[in-house]
Amino acid sequence: MDISPSSSLNISLSCSSNPHFPAMPLPSSSSTKKTIYFAYGSNLWREQMRTRCPTSRYWGLARLKGYEWIIYERGYANVIEKEHTNDGRKIEEEADGKKKHDYSNEVWGLVYSLETEDEKRLDRNEGVPVSYQKEQIGCEFWPAEAEHNDSKEGRPDPSKRSKKIDMLLYINRNLKKVGDIKKEYVYRMNQGIADAVKEGMPKEYVEQVLREYIREEEDEIRHERVQETAERQAANFENER
Repeated sequence: MDISPSSSLNISLSCSSNPHFPAMPLPSSSSTKKTIYFAYGSNLWREQMRTRCPTSRYWGLARLKGYEWIIYERGYANVIEKEHTNDGRKIEEEADGKKKHDYSNEVWGLVYSLETEDEKRLDRNEGVPVSYQKEQIGCEFWPAEAEHNDSKEGRPDPSKRSKKIDMLLYINRNLKKVGDIKKEYVYRMNQGIADAVKEGMPKEYVEQVLREYIREEEDEIRHERVQETAERQAANFENER
């Protein structure tokens, strides 16, 4: 369902009594009422989120089941709800006889908390309500224990038991066709993929799903003008017609 830009979720993630869901400090604020946001596209790039939403805080890793990740006709990421889903249980056989998990019906992303002003900024960057609409959808969540920089200690651990909570997603249910990705978006997505893998996003998900649309950086993507455009879009997105 659609939610207004001012709506938010009042969720406490301090669960120290549960060893599978370690305690995580809440943002220092007079109120713990925050919007919990699931990023699955270029906002995986944590530097972009810090630039766009300066009071946002990274909280951890999440998975949305029953949806497929695509590049839709505008040239950016979207998620499509699947009418018939295997709920992530489908197994494929590899050439060496080993079995691998099928990630085609699930979407992985990073989780941030948003204050009201940052949510409004994000609405503008996401082109609400034309390019995307806002919904709350239940996602499986693995928290980061604390700010850990580049250390593995404190990172989300998807091998542990998750907690399901409703999160804000930007989604377009009307435009479902696959499109051609914007060049500058390739650059931003690769920055985001690098950050997300550090935070526990499965590498197999990257290879099976994201790399179907996003090639690894090549010389043309590193071209100075492409990078400049990407960094400008990261700071203040402008819709490209």
